[in-house]
Amino acid sequence: MNKAILAHLSRKDPVLGGLIRAVGPRRLAPPEDCHPFQVLAQAIAHQQLNGTAANTILKRLVDGCGQGAFPTPHMVIAAPEETLRAAGFSRAKVAALKDLAAKTLDSVVPEGATLAQLPDEEIIARLTQVRGIGRWTVEMLLIFHLGRPDVLPVDDFGVRAGFRAAYGLRRMPRPKALAAFGERWKPYRTTAAWYLWRAMELKRAGTLPEPAERIRLPRILRRRRVVRTSRRLRSGKARARAKPATRRSSKGAAASSARPRRSGGRTR
Repeated sequence: MNKAILAHLSRKDPVLGGLIRAVGPRRLAPPEDCHPFQVLAQAIAHQQLNGTAANTILKRLVDGCGQGAFPTPHMVIAAPEETLRAAGFSRAKVAALKDLAAKTLDSVVPEGATLAQLPDEEIIARLTQVRGIGRWTVEMLLIFHLGRPDVLPVDDFGVRAGFRAAYGLRRMPRPKALAAFGERWKPYRTTAAWYLWRAMELKRAGTLPEPAERIRLPRILRRRRVVRTSRRLRSGKARARAKPATRRSSKGAAASSARPRRSGGRTR
């Protein structure tokens, strides 16, 4: 691991610096080969399933649709829905898989060599056009298959939980607040995310260091709540205008200035 990167992160953030010292140098794994169609198809298979079940489905896909090899986009397009359903894909995942194949053939999802030349945000914008593929999935591709150095997956549960533990927070950080705080880690946010993943391991082992300082996350205003509040204020003012000008005293009708009604010559 480049010592300059760790020095930069430690200088910008004392809490992260303490975590870096506790964990030690980052153990870099070389980026895996990036075949976008295969990587995203595997991600679709793994959605909402454990690894064993997803790998079983993928093996059936290889055997039934790819004739022993991972199927090409043409093979997936040509495969009947019943074949993909028999492999274990739900109807929603079949639709996602066929959409991925179609967008690969249309070059919305490019080949690995082309993808490697694109900037991070363009890759995210293109690949999230595929049905069932979200930003988190693309961020994992950027980190583990393309080796991009400045990716912070703020929607990742492990990153958020690691941040909470390392910084001594009572609550999980909101993704937008974590993204704003993480601006100080640029241009090495991938390394920061890797150390936040390790924070949970230290916590379970009882060796997580106390935060070097207490931090306060940026406050991110939520527009929906502001809109609801303003609506309540407007409706409250409308109700206030609709109320009569005179009010009864808590002592009863005798304190009211309104004239009593007559009923059979008597007042009530």
